[in-house]
Amino acid sequence: MQSSLYVGLSAQIAARRQLDSIANNVANANTTGFRADEIRFEQLISSAGDRNVSFASAGDTYVQQRSGSMVKSDNPLDVAISGDGWLALQTPNGTIYTRDGRMTMAENGLLQSVNGYSILDAGNAPIRLNPADGPVSISRDGMITQNGIQVGALGLFSIDQGAKLTRTDNSGVIPDRPAVPIIDFRFHSFMQGFTENSNVNPVMEMSRLVMVQRSFEEMTNTMESSESSFTDAIKTLGSGV
Repeated sequence: MQSSLYVGLSAQIAARRQLDSIANNVANANTTGFRADEIRFEQLISSAGDRNVSFASAGDTYVQQRSGSMVKSDNPLDVAISGDGWLALQTPNGTIYTRDGRMTMAENGLLQSVNGYSILDAGNAPIRLNPADGPVSISRDGMITQNGIQVGALGLFSIDQGAKLTRTDNSGVIPDRPAVPIIDFRFHSFMQGFTENSNVNPVMEMSRLVMVQRSFEEMTNTMESSESSFTDAIKTLGSGV
C-alpha cells in the first residue's frame, strides 16, 4: 500500500478545515462579542502492515476563550463582561449564551438583545423594565435600577471549559453542558456603557491563511511526486527491465 498518498490526503482534509475556520473568523472580525474558532489536531497512528504510519486527524474545533477589547459606547443599555461570564438569551430554540451585551428595551419594557431575544436573569426569567421610569443604571454585579429602585438583575453564567460549544446567532453559543449562574463578582463583572469587540486578530488570521495555503500546496506537490514515482515503478516492473 502506498501510504504516503493517504497521509497526504489526511493532511489536506485537516488543512481544508483550517481554511474554513479562518474564513469564518475573518468574516466575524467586526462582530460584537464574537469569539474565534480554533482547531485542535491530533496524530493518528495506524499499525497495519509492518510499520506504523502517522495520519493527521480531521481536527476538533473549539471556541477561543480569550476576551476581546472593550470599547466605550456610552449607551446605558450596553454592557461588556469582564471575565469569562456569558449573558443568557431566550430564543425560540431554547437558551443561548452570548458576549454581545448590546441591549434594547421593547415598548412593553422587556430587555432584549439586538436580535430581539429576551435577556434572562440568574433564574432564567426574562427581565422587564418600565420605559417610563427614566434612565437605567447597571452595577458591576448586574443589578438594574431605575429612579433608585432595583427593578431586576442581569444573569451572568459560567460555561464549563470542557463543554463543546455549538454556534448560533447573536454571537451566541449553545453548550453541551448546563451553564451555571455566577454569584462571585470579584473576578467576573459587568461594565455599563461598554461593548466587547470580537477577539479575532485579522493580521494573525491572514498569516495563518498564508501558512495553511502553502502547506496545502506542498502536500499536493508531495502527493503528485509520490504518485509519479509509483507509476514509474510499475512501468519499470512491467517492462521486465
